[in-house]
Amino acid sequence: MAMTLVVGLGNPGTSYAGNRHNIGFMAIDAIASHYGFSKAASKFGGLACEGNIGGDKVIAFKPMGYMNTSGGPVGEASRFYKIPPENIIVIHDELDLELGRLRVKLGGGHGGHNGLKSIDAHIGKEYWRVRLGIGHPGDKDLVSPYVLSDFRKEERSHAQQMISEVSRHLPLLLQGDEAGFMNKVVVTTQNTSTKEV
Repeated sequence: MAMTLVVGLGNPGTSYAGNRHNIGFMAIDAIASHYGFSKAASKFGGLACEGNIGGDKVIAFKPMGYMNTSGGPVGEASRFYKIPPENIIVIHDELDLELGRLRVKLGGGHGGHNGLKSIDAHIGKEYWRVRLGIGHPGDKDLVSPYVLSDFRKEERSHAQQMISEVSRHLPLLLQGDEAGFMNKVVVTTQNTSTKEV
């Protein structure tokens, strides 16, 4: 049976829970709930739970240090389960995509994302990234307060829909069909009635 480590990035603690930067944590919670994963347990410097999705054993993992230290716990978990980088999927927020859009890519740069930068340093770059769009505030000086702020009321339903769609269609990504996965995720937004992302 194949084993995949699915990691969501965020910051720990209730004060960060609804932040745009925490959409990776939100996605992990949705996946664990949707597929009936085991209760999360503290290990490797994070929270891990296990389940089965379409015949694949999946470890869902939230590193519980702050964003810029995510790589240490991810490295520990991958070594313990002997999961190579190409079987690791990291779900994270993406400023350069508008809310409701996503992209999937194997490898690549960190784009200034501190969580990815830390993971690169611990396991290399050849892991899968699921980039969930949160939009950009329009000025680089506003980025930090923007990502560390909660989704606005009018944005929450779009964020929740994107997370739900990612969870529902995750089996396609686990089967190696990243194009099919991206095509299946459809999000209703303020700007357009539906978007295939």
